[in-house]
Amino acid sequence: MTSTTPTSTDTAFTTAFRTVPSADRRAAAEREAILADPGFGKFFTDHMATIHWSVESGWHDASVHPYGPLVLDPSASVLHYAQEIFEGLKAYRHADGSVWGFRPEANARRFQRSAERLALPELPVEDFVSAIRHLVATDVEWVPSADETSLYLRPFMIATEAFLGVRAAQQVEFHVIASPAGAYFTSGPKPVSIWLSTQYGRAGKGGTGAAKTGGNYASSLLPQQEAYAHGCQQVMFLDSVEGRYLEELGGMNVVLVRSDGTLVTPDSDSILEGITRDSILHLAEDRGLRVERRRVALDEWRDGVADGTITEAFACGTAAVVTPIAELRGEDITIGSPTQGAGELTMSLRQELTDIQYGRRPDPHGWMVQLTEPGAASVGDAGDDALRSAESGTDEAAAQ
Repeated sequence: MTSTTPTSTDTAFTTAFRTVPSADRRAAAEREAILADPGFGKFFTDHMATIHWSVESGWHDASVHPYGPLVLDPSASVLHYAQEIFEGLKAYRHADGSVWGFRPEANARRFQRSAERLALPELPVEDFVSAIRHLVATDVEWVPSADETSLYLRPFMIATEAFLGVRAAQQVEFHVIASPAGAYFTSGPKPVSIWLSTQYGRAGKGGTGAAKTGGNYASSLLPQQEAYAHGCQQVMFLDSVEGRYLEELGGMNVVLVRSDGTLVTPDSDSILEGITRDSILHLAEDRGLRVERRRVALDEWRDGVADGTITEAFACGTAAVVTPIAELRGEDITIGSPTQGAGELTMSLRQELTDIQYGRRPDPHGWMVQLTEPGAASVGDAGDDALRSAESGTDEAAAQ
């Protein structure tokens, strides 16, 4: 496929991935030691995936190659005008040894929406998923198998054109890196305290809040430090227009649970459309529960907890899946209590979603996409057989 504009179509380009095995792959003993205690985002697999784009050639030169530093010109657009976006998703090893991805097409479509907002080219959904499939097949032995562990995947796109001018870059690189991830909560999810930020805003109306771009997270770092200083684990932002309505946390969506089982979550064009949140809400609707996606005033949360009509609150995102919220604290407000336990519905929905992700229960929505067959070896060890096997067995699963 050849694209002449930064908003290319969904048609997959025809360039095949080439694999360049790393000459410095970690020894099996070292890899196993890392997988025994990987933490989160501390270690990375032996390879990464890359696709290039330019106005002249469109998407081209797709490869899986050794993980290593990127080479950027000091005038690269990403360094000066912040043209970059990213995603976060996971690959899960099931009991039979196969590896599965959770809703990668949804991440791919959100990646396209982010690209459009940042004036970057839209990578076709098929090529986004293919890059993940090739990287996982190449480094399949890096997918851990212990309870609550996974391989975290970080696709990202950066503007690489060497040019100091305020316009959309005409050269771009798409990369995927992978990091084994341990259990986010070593002793199970524990309710957290949230700090209400009233001095800082995460994103403004008409801004980039709905895109997954680094600037949104950079703007949350100082308020997050403020939260830590007040003994809280996360920060909550309000809308930047009236300062009355809930938006989201620094890196997670928020959901309130009413006493009748209704789930209420903020609806705004300046917050990220969370795939984990969307999945949780679908599971709630499957149970016959009511879901309300609308503006949610801070006063509604405070008054609801006071009169008992709001009984649970939780945050949700890819990394932790679901995190119960015990209390929200601010300069002039306290909602809940630090001793508040995790809500029953909160934990039930979390269990249902993780059971689907790890293959412990049926997947009624066809969310899981098989990436490798049971017993597949790394491509570097067994040629391309693992990848061909994965590709032949995933088309049906992806279409469910």
